[in-house]
Amino acid sequence: MRFVGNIIWFMCGGLWLAILWTLGGLLAAMTVVGLPLTRAAFEMAKLSAFPFGKDVVHIREIDQKELSAGTALTGTIGFLVNLIWAFSFGAILFIAYILAGIFSCLTVIGIPFGLQSFKLAGLSFWPVGRRVVTKEMADEVRRRNAVKKLNAIQNSAA
Repeated sequence: MRFVGNIIWFMCGGLWLAILWTLGGLLAAMTVVGLPLTRAAFEMAKLSAFPFGKDVVHIREIDQKELSAGTALTGTIGFLVNLIWAFSFGAILFIAYILAGIFSCLTVIGIPFGLQSFKLAGLSFWPVGRRVVTKEMADEVRRRNAVKKLNAIQNSAA
């Protein structure tokens, strides 16, 4: 299903979405302020081209870094850039992807494509700090984080 879904998605607009996000990332790269959005735009382009079999995770879920001065600074900068993005282009893209998802879900055949539109909506609204990975990797990252949190809770109770 992933392969066929990705081919249909790519042919019915995924290519153009990926090109637009790549161009947006290149434009953002021309400014110092836009650099955090550059990586996010390229991640969005990757997901927009072939969304089936992919998931989105936060970078801190992947690297499992503890809170430090460096992670606090990058997290704060990412939050501020996401905030600016959300109140400008992010809200518009979010609404567009939500509407596309609703219209896709009106037919049984379109439901998988609608679900992908909803996934793209979340990333387009708050993109900085997110990474596109395979579903299997996302499941493994989440499993490891759950084990780590469970161990921390068990150790604090002991």
